[in-house]
Amino acid sequence: MAIEIGKFTGEWAELLELLDMAFSAPWTDEQYESERGIWEQQRSIVASEDGQLVGHTGTFSQLMTVPGGQLPSAGVTMVGVRATHRRRGILRDLMRAQLTDVHEAGEPLATLTASEPVIYPRFGYGLASEHQEVVVPKASRGLRPVAGIDDVRIRYVDAQESLARCAELRNKLALERPGMFQHNEKWQQYTISPTVVSDIANASKIRCVVAERDGELVGYAHYRTKRAQKGYVDVLRVHAVDLAAHAALWRYLLEPDLLSETHCEMLASDDPLLDLLLDPRAPGAITRDGLWLRPVDVGRALAGRTYARDLDVVIEVVDEFLPWNAGRWHLSGGPDGASCEQVQRDADLTLDVRDLGAVYLGRPSLARLGRAGLVAEHTPGALAATSQAFSTTWLPFLDTAF
Repeated sequence: MAIEIGKFTGEWAELLELLDMAFSAPWTDEQYESERGIWEQQRSIVASEDGQLVGHTGTFSQLMTVPGGQLPSAGVTMVGVRATHRRRGILRDLMRAQLTDVHEAGEPLATLTASEPVIYPRFGYGLASEHQEVVVPKASRGLRPVAGIDDVRIRYVDAQESLARCAELRNKLALERPGMFQHNEKWQQYTISPTVVSDIANASKIRCVVAERDGELVGYAHYRTKRAQKGYVDVLRVHAVDLAAHAALWRYLLEPDLLSETHCEMLASDDPLLDLLLDPRAPGAITRDGLWLRPVDVGRALAGRTYARDLDVVIEVVDEFLPWNAGRWHLSGGPDGASCEQVQRDADLTLDVRDLGAVYLGRPSLARLGRAGLVAEHTPGALAATSQAFSTTWLPFLDTAF
């Protein structure tokens, strides 16, 4: 029986049966209901055989921050193929159909978070952001002095009642950080739903504290507490408008009553906490992969961001999966904007589309990939100049996994 690829027109319950089988670790009913709240049925693509779903990939419509602006982005989610149907090219066909739809929708970028990261580079995705997982013992909670920290008031509030106010602050801050996307009302609700944590046993509900200065909101944190073999604070997110508010929130989170540690699974790699702790070994930071990014329209993607310095370069992009991206692209721009068009001129640099995706948001440096042999330099000096132009003040960071 032939495999058919097409838009999903069935019901959520039908999709759940496939996801349960594909991921081998069923969620709770509450977690699935949270996922349903952000699911975009019209953007689900399925593989079917004889009327049975055997594969699926979904898309979230997002507005993502890129250096110097924002671009529409397709967030790839719920990717799975039945174990009985693997190694038959079904995932490749799903990915091609999805990326074709994304291109036709006018979204120049596709992103995802990977359960198995070795899968997605063959479809053109590069690792565009990373974050730190930290565990700070209570005994090592000491912070360096921060001016103005005592002027910040930390107050406990109800997470649901404060959600809109906190989300407004978070969305404003997201405009500065490449890799973050805007939270609409559905995503705001999602951030305090059970699905944002993978292990909810023996854990409290999600709690919220706000940081205020003279009655004005200057930051907030979402966290939960857990009592297991070792009780700890599990920090889900911390957002603040300035260093004093940021430090005040972390001081609160690092000093829990009756709990021995503070955990955070997603901390930006350039978060000030890592430099403020008196004991630099205290967090025991482990680097984790974050956002994987794929240019779906190279020209729009490169023209849609700004650059740290003026540049004028022809980049040859190798893209065997999406042929409309393959070719030589003349990129000209700087801090105020850019243009990018296909040309027939000789290339200054050549790289694979997955490596362009990896450096697109500002990390790792293009020069680093060049030292690894992943970028070919045809014009002396072009690699260093382009690498400097792609750099950013803020490291890219995804604060909301999907």
